[in-house]
Amino acid sequence: MPREMSVQDTVTIAGVSPQEVFEAISDPSRMGRWSPENTGAVIETAGGPAPVGTSFVGANSRFGAKWHTRCVVTASDPGRRFAFDVKAIGLRKPGLKARIATWEYRLEPSTDGTSVTEVWTDGRSGWPAFAAKGFDKVVTRGSTFADWQRGNIARTLANLKKDLERTSA
Repeated sequence: MPREMSVQDTVTIAGVSPQEVFEAISDPSRMGRWSPENTGAVIETAGGPAPVGTSFVGANSRFGAKWHTRCVVTASDPGRRFAFDVKAIGLRKPGLKARIATWEYRLEPSTDGTSVTEVWTDGRSGWPAFAAKGFDKVVTRGSTFADWQRGNIARTLANLKKDLERTSA
């Protein structure tokens, strides 16, 4: 069976416009509020939407291990879409360049507010399946990255929904 290379989930955020959701998610320094692994980001344009081409360093933590990633914004369409590629990784600084992953947020108006779809795409398409499977099981303590990210996406979207609905009330 081929490796699952992309997973996604969708949530509706009631009473919040696509533009309001975009303003929240397009500032990577805020992602640590919602993500179970990302603990924040350093970005020159923090406090506002990051335009295409913006580079930022994300801080992450899992099972007590900490690492940093260098990311580049690939889509920044107000009220519609925000995406970035993870292009490097490292413990203290992201020095190992590699295609790691793409994260995307698609926004659509709904009758209740905004439908938000978060998509993770594995950038390790060149890895042999056995190597990816072995690596994944070690760093996730037994899961594939697709299954692991499916859980992370569900938690991120639930936290985003709770936060934005609370602040709009």
